[in-house]
Amino acid sequence: MAEEKEQKILIVEDDESIAELERDYLEQAGFSVSLETDGDKGLERALSEEYSLIVLDLMLPGTDGFEICRQVREKKDVPILMVSAKKDDIDKVRGLGLGADDYITKPFSPSELTARVKAHLARYERLVGSGMVMRNNVIEIRGLRIDLTARRVIQNGVEKTFTTKEFDLLAFLAKQPNHVFSKDELFRAIWEMEAIGDVATVTVHIKKIREKIEVDTSNPQYIETIWGVGYRFKL
Repeated sequence: MAEEKEQKILIVEDDESIAELERDYLEQAGFSVSLETDGDKGLERALSEEYSLIVLDLMLPGTDGFEICRQVREKKDVPILMVSAKKDDIDKVRGLGLGADDYITKPFSPSELTARVKAHLARYERLVGSGMVMRNNVIEIRGLRIDLTARRVIQNGVEKTFTTKEFDLLAFLAKQPNHVFSKDELFRAIWEMEAIGDVATVTVHIKKIREKIEVDTSNPQYIETIWGVGYRFKL
C-alpha cells in the first residue's frame, strides 16, 4: 500500500500564543505545522516551500495578509484560510477576491479551525479529482479555459471577448467553485462599492457571461443561479 503523503500546514500569525495554540490543535489532528510570526518571513516561506494549506492572519508586521495572499495565489493554488479580528464584510470580500478560500473571524475555537482546515483539504482533493485544473494562473474545466494572467477566455478552442468587469466577475466565481455569493457580495467585490440597490448590474453581467460561455443558457453548466441567494461556479 502506498504511503500517505504528509499534510503540511503553514501558520502565519503574529500573536505567538494564538499561533502556538493553533499549531497544537492541528498537530493533534495529525498535521505537520510550521509557524511564522512575521509577514515577510511568512511570504518567503509560503513561496519557497510546499504546503497543503496556509492559515494566514491579515494584520502582520511587514507584509500584510492581503499582499501575502495575492502573491501566493499568483504562483500556487494551495488552499488559504484567512484569519482576522476585523469583522467587516469588505475585508472578507477583499480577501476572497484575492483568492483566499475561506475567512474566519477571531475569536474562534481551535476545534473550529481544525474542522475548517480538514474541510478545505477535503474540498481541494475533490477539486483536483473533479477535472478542474488550476496551474500557472490558468483555470480549465469542461472545455472552458480562463487565463487569469493574460485575461483571456477560451471556450472549446474559441476565444471569447470579455469586458473588464465580465472577466473579473467570471474569474472571481471560478476561483472559488461551489461557493455561493449573493449579488451584494459580488457587487462589492467587483465594483468595489456598496450595492445601494444596484445589484441588477450583477444580473446583467451574469447574463452576458452565460451568452458567451454556455451552450444552453437556460441550463448553464458553469454559472448556476441559487434562487433567493445568488450565484456559484459549478464543479
